[in-house]
Amino acid sequence: MYTSPSAFPNPQRLRLFLHEKGIADQFAETIYDMSPGGDQRKWPHLKMNPWGETPTLVLANGHSLSEAAAIARYLDQLHDGRKIMGQSPLEQGMDTMWENRIFTHILYRIVTMFHVMHEGLGSKLELTENRQWGEHCRKEALAHAALVDRHLSDGRSWMLGGDEPTFSDITLCIAIAFSKFPVNATPLDERFEHLDAIWQRWKTRPSFQRSYADGNSGLAELANLHKP
Repeated sequence: MYTSPSAFPNPQRLRLFLHEKGIADQFAETIYDMSPGGDQRKWPHLKMNPWGETPTLVLANGHSLSEAAAIARYLDQLHDGRKIMGQSPLEQGMDTMWENRIFTHILYRIVTMFHVMHEGLGSKLELTENRQWGEHCRKEALAHAALVDRHLSDGRSWMLGGDEPTFSDITLCIAIAFSKFPVNATPLDERFEHLDAIWQRWKTRPSFQRSYADGNSGLAELANLHKP
């Protein structure tokens, strides 16, 4: 598994999935530093993933998978245990629906804001600066976060209303975490009551605590989870 520190949202979605699934210890992680000239942009990794992004999973047969949701779907079906992406066809459809909404309209908007407003990963990678577009993305993220907050307002613990989180909850968790990253300054847990409740619920789960144990989240409130 080629991945990145816990501050990076897409690799962290997969890392949290692996711990929630209980299979994180079955993979060797190579963690890139994600600098502009980092290994994710060099030819050995580009042969596996031409997009030069993380995460990338290399299989025993030499094939590789990239994109967090694609890897999670593959591993969810491959391994026994609770199906994180939904057990029944209806649950799978509902989870995909909510995960797509949260990723596209909340997390990706915040990621875009990070890149176009703050020179994200440095000038060698961030070729576009557009503060107006960044502010538009912030407003879009907040508007859609309000819709998710309304969905959670009926007292449900998780997005699908069950007793355990699914992949849409994982993406929501990482969206909240990245919204709190200092330069993003859009902490969804401070703005929405029910998003705060789900964030607090996540922080008590062992899977969450293990997935942030590298101490590189960029969030002071998670510094206590660091295990050297």
